[in-house]
Amino acid sequence: MKKVQLIFTAMLLLSAIACKKNSSTSPVINGNVSNAEAASMVAGSVSLNSNGVASLAGDATIDAIAIGNLPNACGTIKSDSISRQSSAGSAVTYSYKLKYSYTVDCNSSSQPDSLSGALTYSGSFNGPNLSSSNSGSSIFTVNGLLPTATDFVINGEFKRAGSFSSKVDTTHHGNSNVAIVINSLTILKHSRTIVSGNAAISVTGDVPNKGSFSYTGTLVFNGNGTATLTLNGTVYVIKLDSGDCARV
Repeated sequence: MKKVQLIFTAMLLLSAIACKKNSSTSPVINGNVSNAEAASMVAGSVSLNSNGVASLAGDATIDAIAIGNLPNACGTIKSDSISRQSSAGSAVTYSYKLKYSYTVDCNSSSQPDSLSGALTYSGSFNGPNLSSSNSGSSIFTVNGLLPTATDFVINGEFKRAGSFSSKVDTTHHGNSNVAIVINSLTILKHSRTIVSGNAAISVTGDVPNKGSFSYTGTLVFNGNGTATLTLNGTVYVIKLDSGDCARV
């Protein structure tokens, strides 16, 4: 099992950077959680610096390259353990632990051509405006291990559940669940950058004494470092590296 310590430099999780509105139209409120707040939860669940789908894609493709080149790899089961945390003295602190498990799948010619993967993780975040803790899981496949393939393609699901508490409005706290079903997330092999793909989105949860909330939508990976989120009919653009989220 491999243990890796990585340092990140940005806010994490569902309120890493709140989705910004480019319109004066009042946001939809659903169980005391606005459409923009739900979009921020999605942004935190897909961006690189908050252990989202983009982070999974980076981890899984690194492991795919290493595992796919093993001799007699067919049927091999490998594990990877990763720790991520903020540097000492940071204004924003976070700590996450991730555990991956992979099985090498081969074609009829006994050549490794895909990985079956599973992820579990947990962690916490504490920033100027919000603190949170969450855990999650993912079951996915990585296709494209053959040397002739130019891309990796990931399909599967990514889930995140946890609690959040606002430091700005102490009455604003509760639980949230984000589910992302990933379809044909395509990553260039030579640069390991996301170039296309889409996903179905579900955001649910509750705020004590103020009700439950539920949002659904779609996500399209644009190939330029961004993804377009349509959530209950409202459109946002998310930066996959930082989690910045802006309403269109």
